[in-house]
Formats: sequence, structure tokens, C-alpha cells
Amino acid sequence: MATTSTTPATPAAAAPAAPHYPDQVTGMYILAKALKNIGIDTMYGLVGIPVTDFSYLAQEQGIRFVGFRHEQQAGMAAATHGYVTGKPGVLLTVSSLGFLNGLTATINATVNCYPMIQISGSSEREPIDLEQGAYEGLDQLNVAKGLVKAAYRVNRPQDIPTAVARAYRAAISGRPGGVYLDITTPCLGQVVDADEAEKWFFTPVDPQAKTYATPESIDRAVELLKSAKRPAIVLGKGAAFIQADETIKQFVESTGLPFFPMSMAKGLMPDTHPQSALSCRSTIMEEADVVILIGARLNWLLSRGHGKWNPDGKFIQLDVQATEMDCNRPIDAPVVGDIEQSLKDMMTKLQGQKLNMDPTWMPSLQAQTKEKNAKFAERLASFANSQPMTHWTALNALKPLIESNPDIILVNEGANTLDDTRDTIDMSVPRSRIDCATWAIMGMGIGSTIGAAVATGRPVVAIEGDSAFGFSGMDFATICRFQLPCTVVVFNNGGIYNGVGVNMANNGDPAPTTLDINAHYEKISEAFGGAAYYVTTPEELTKAFTEAVASKKPALINVQLAADSGKESGHIGYLNPESIQHVTV
Repeated sequence: MATTSTTPATPAAAAPAAPHYPDQVTGMYILAKALKNIGIDTMYGLVGIPVTDFSYLAQEQGIRFVGFRHEQQAGMAAATHGYVTGKPGVLLTVSSLGFLNGLTATINATVNCYPMIQISGSSEREPIDLEQGAYEGLDQLNVAKGLVKAAYRVNRPQDIPTAVARAYRAAISGRPGGVYLDITTPCLGQVVDADEAEKWFFTPVDPQAKTYATPESIDRAVELLKSAKRPAIVLGKGAAFIQADETIKQFVESTGLPFFPMSMAKGLMPDTHPQSALSCRSTIMEEADVVILIGARLNWLLSRGHGKWNPDGKFIQLDVQATEMDCNRPIDAPVVGDIEQSLKDMMTKLQGQKLNMDPTWMPSLQAQTKEKNAKFAERLASFANSQPMTHWTALNALKPLIESNPDIILVNEGANTLDDTRDTIDMSVPRSRIDCATWAIMGMGIGSTIGAAVATGRPVVAIEGDSAFGFSGMDFATICRFQLPCTVVVFNNGGIYNGVGVNMANNGDPAPTTLDINAHYEKISEAFGGAAYYVTTPEELTKAFTEAVASKKPALINVQLAADSGKESGHIGYLNPESIQHVTV
């Protein structure tokens, strides 16, 4: 039976007064004002030595500070902020291990092409360089270099505005990514004349300058497309990030080509669009003779262009990064430059010209889509009343509720929870699905939920596997503290993949994949004043979810699944080396 409880929130204590200097300012003040001057209005982080006072000064400048319980989650929030807004999200951390905790998210932002800036305080240079045992004496700049898009250290307060401008430009220009900004403790604390400091501020001109594809590359792509009998489009999250939604829609519909989106591009074009070939991904890979990659990379998520792909197929690739071309497979028509302008140029060239597409190609894909979708719906419905619930039972209940509310941003992670949710729930609005993306890392869920809610003000629903939730569950407290419109749904099957792992040593310890099938995750919400639900039936889940989303307040729903619901590695079990179950010596 469903249970719910709420606890009234306790007002936060008044913050101590930020330090003021009538005629002088510190490096901390200069950093806060430089960020505000560049347009930063939100910062995520966790404070301590040496950045606590800076966080107060940032608030004084009008920058919203969202404080977390763990730097990695604050970083995931900043990265998500960058993805959904198109402007760099900012992470603030302390030195040493705080810096390292946050760096995971900054590296992930770089890999996923999200604009983000991590700012960390660091210890004074001299004892670090001589390895004399400084407080938290990690050489942070050299750790970060090579892992992020750019990294800079600031030793003098007069260089802070320049460093902020360079970090912003690096994060947002070309292919976006994560940037690390190292501010030493002496620089943060140095006192300078206020009048002199004012001379150092400036506003960068055109920090996000665009580059455009050559006419020759446009002509080459158009000619190749015109020759195609079975062309198709793959939409990547890069296409969603650029916020050229109308241009992409116009290109897809004016060409009449079938398309399928990568996971985070779902909703850029509605999954239910007549040209959607989402259910025919394998057919396109095997049979398409020309494929247009729009903001998508031929990485492991697309079998690096090999495997099922037609060996005789050709690729047109639209990307802002020249080095992405020929990464895994020769690109026959590389189009390097601003994607939106490239699409406009291609449409201009195609005006009045007829494509050579086989007239049976699209109808055959539509027929396959209809058949496969009907079979999937039948299979999903067959689990509707399973007891105890499975992933499919829970998703059968959630699917109509989420799809009927397109304003919801869906955050999703886990193994089976990720794969099954992606396959089940159709998206219709761009940048409304956020998941573990290119590196498929677990633990991004609650941070991304917070970042999406803060950046957009929209309701956010996180569907989390119980293992994935465990990485970041404590930061549900942040959702409650800021009273964000977030509903977190935990699918509890008691383990990593499932809760029926067997310890082969039979020594009484749980198996490596076993967690706790009886865990009451909803108590975390109750502890911090959010709404808490424990559900065991689809009817209880429907009622709890409807109530939670309508409240526009923090809520956590613990969905009790069967321990044997789920399989190892979800859809990517082939990546695991073949295991040896028994070894006899």
C-alpha cells in the first residue's frame, strides 16, 4: 500500500555579513564581479577553505549560489545547466580532494561537449612546487591539464578578469567543453585599491564566434545526398545543444528523410513524427546508403561506424570540430562549421532539386515502425499488472503520465532503468531528456536533476535505478533545501542490474551486485521535508506520481520491484568479458 509523509521545512539561519572594504577590495570580490560581468547568474558548489567568503561575495553580486553535499553532484548540475541553457555552468570547489571530486564532472562535461567552468581555490604555489607539505598541497592545474578543454591558473588579482574571460570563451567556443580555473589562496585574499581594480574589468567581444563551412563542402554534401537511394539522418545531442530547433525541423521535413535520434536528441523531433525511424535503427544501419550525421559522433554508441553498418554506405557529417571527421570511418562529405548555417546552406542548394530516394524506402520504414511499435506496446501491456512489479510494470504506469506533460524534463540513469525508460517513453520537446550520455557513467542523476530545475524552472522527473541513486542520493537534501519542482522515482530491485546475485564463495557475504531489496529510499525525502512515497502496485505509483508532479515540490517515490527484475548490463552486456563461473585447481 502506498504511504506518504511530509515534514515542514525549517527556515535557514541568516548568513553572516559579507566583508566590505570602503576603498579596497580583495581578489575574491574581483572574481565575483568578473563572473557577474561576463553574464554568470548561477553557481553550483560546496564551500570551505579557501572559497567560503567568495561564495558570499558572489551572492552579493547577484549570483545565485546552489550549495551541495558533494562536489561531483554540483559539477553534474553545472554541466547540465550548460547543456540546457547553452551558456557555461559554473562549479565552485575547495582545494585538493574537493577539486578532484568536481573534476570528474568537468571531464564528463568535456567528453559530452557541455560548456562548463570549474573554479577551485588552491594552496600557495611555493610549498607545492617544492613539495614541502602545503595544506591540501595538490598541483591542481597539472592534474586538470590534458583532461579538460582548457586549464588556467591565476596568481595575481589583476589577471582575474582576463582569466574569467578566457575560461568563458574556451568553454563556449567551437566544440564546447569543461574548463578549469585555478585561483590561488594568496590571489583570492590579496587586497587592492578599489579604484585600480575597476580598471581591470572588461566585457569580451563575440566570445562565441561562429565558423562556417566552405561552399565546396556544402556542394559535396548536397551532391552525395542527391545520389542516395536509401538516405537517413542521425540526430545527436550536439544538434539539440545548438538550439536550432526550427532549422533542423525544416531540413528534416523538407528533405522527407527518415531519421532516428540518439538518446539525448530524443524530442528534437517528436519520437512519434511520421518520419521517425527510431524503431528501425538496425534497418537503417544495415541498409542506408547515405547517412547524414547532424551533431552525432560515430563513437561506441553507433558501433564506431562498423558492426551492423552497411559497409558500402557513405557518410555526410555536420560538426563544428574538424578532428571529428574520419575518427572511426572515412567521412565522404565532411561539413565543418556551424551546424545551423550548414543546414541552411544545404537547403538553399537543394531548392528546386529532386532527391533520388527510392519511393519504397520511407513507406517500408513506416510499416516496420508501425509493426514494431505495436509489438512493443503489446509486450509492455502484458506486464501492466505484474506482482511484484518489474521495470516494465512501472514504466507502463509512468509512460502516459510523462508523455501527456511535455513540460517535464526527464533525467534518467541506471542499467535496465536507463535502457528500458529510453525505449518506453517518447519525447516531444528538445533538450527534455538528460542521461549519462557518451561515457554512460552512473551517478549523474540528482546533480543533473537540480541543474535542470534551477536553469529552466521547469518540473523535472528523475527515473533512477537503485544503484545509480546511491551515488548521489544525499543531494536530495539540496532539492528540498531549494524547494525545487523535482520528483525522483527510484526503481528498487535490490541490486546492480538485479538483486539475485549469488556469492560463489558461499561465505555469507552478499554478492558484488547485491544491494538491499528492502531499502526504504523514500525516508531520505522524509528526513529533509519532502514528500515521501513507497509504492508496490502500478495503481499506487500512478496516484503517487500524479500527486507529486502536481505539487511542484520535492518528492521521492520508492518503487518496489521484484528482485529478479533486470539483467546484467542492460542492453550492453556484450561489453563484459566472458566470465568464468567455476575454476577448478
